[in-house]
Amino acid sequence: MIRFLGNIEARTDTKGRVFIPACFRKQLQAASEESLVLRKDVYQDCLVLYPESVWFKTQNQLRKRLNRWDARQQNIFRQFVSDTEVVVPDGNGRILIPRRYLQMAGIGSAVRFVGMDDTIEIWAAERAEQPFMNPEEFSAALQDLLGGDDENGGEETPDTGAQ
Repeated sequence: MIRFLGNIEARTDTKGRVFIPACFRKQLQAASEESLVLRKDVYQDCLVLYPESVWFKTQNQLRKRLNRWDARQQNIFRQFVSDTEVVVPDGNGRILIPRRYLQMAGIGSAVRFVGMDDTIEIWAAERAEQPFMNPEEFSAALQDLLGGDDENGGEETPDTGAQ
């Protein structure tokens, strides 16, 4: 299973090509992922690279939740899958990001690749330099999500002294 981690700076060239960071390329190669699916994020002004297998899993998950015979739901699916581009890294590990995608995400030449578990986000560097949440909001959100509902039923795990 692919797990991308990291926040890596890169630059696009004048044609919109960018090197996928080596640590991400290694994971893609190890998983035998040759094609990626590119789309603008649904919530943020960034682009998302899905390894092809992750894309099909995501697409299938959405398709199962939507009714083909409901016009609104069919349009939701259509919108999600139509705003995509299949990209294949060249022999040097670069992908071409079409201009319209760079414009949709407000990306110039400086970009940041952010590993997001099984996908990779591509941000305009200046947007990704700032925290995505302020520290207080982030710690409060984590506490709300995880604070009293751990796997041990709220009990502390005994310290075994092992480091």
